[in-house]
Amino acid sequence: MRTRTAHLLTTHLFTALLAALLAALTLAAPLAGLPEPARADPGSTVAVAYAGTVYLTFDDGPHATWTPRMLAVLRKYGVHAVFFEVGENVSWYPSITRSLCSYGNLIGNHTWSHPDLTALSTTSVTSQLNRMESALGYRPRCVRPPYGATNSRIATIIANRGQRLILWTVDPRDWSRPGTTTIVNRVLAAVRDGSRILMHDGGGDRSQSVAALDLLIPKLRARGYVIGLMAC
Repeated sequence: MRTRTAHLLTTHLFTALLAALLAALTLAAPLAGLPEPARADPGSTVAVAYAGTVYLTFDDGPHATWTPRMLAVLRKYGVHAVFFEVGENVSWYPSITRSLCSYGNLIGNHTWSHPDLTALSTTSVTSQLNRMESALGYRPRCVRPPYGATNSRIATIIANRGQRLILWTVDPRDWSRPGTTTIVNRVLAAVRDGSRILMHDGGGDRSQSVAALDLLIPKLRARGYVIGLMAC
């Protein structure tokens, strides 16, 4: 009797172990053909979190050499910007201004001859703005005083014209030609959500600015920034 009972226990134990083994194999089988989870390649481009929107702005153009090169970089990346132009330059290179607009960029008023508006009479300030717009052929929504020089009087004059006074929040001082890498690093160190980045397409040799822009756009995107277009 004991022998028969021991035999039955052994049989039941073997059957249970076999069932457990088969169950384990059944659960594992569907996983066997699955690929390993994807691993990030340190050298690859990976999705990054949205960091905000930033805006590119350019001052002192249009210039016969540098503005078309700036435009070529913007078109390369499908990006648009606001160009705060000087009226005298618009009168010299109207076709360049038209090219900027035809590719979706916007023009802002940077006065007729780039003076410090705070040093002028109200009449002269108005004349500077009107002459620029006469050369352009219409009134832009935005005005940027040269040198960023403004006060409550200038702000009131601009507001009474139905325009917005637009300065900047990030200034890499590219006009001083500190080197392409320095321009890029200064922007990346200061940029935040909503930043208005100041660069120049006129007023001198802007080869460093063009080269910096070509590096800066993909770097900003790699950090999760979207490059938007201000309503000007």
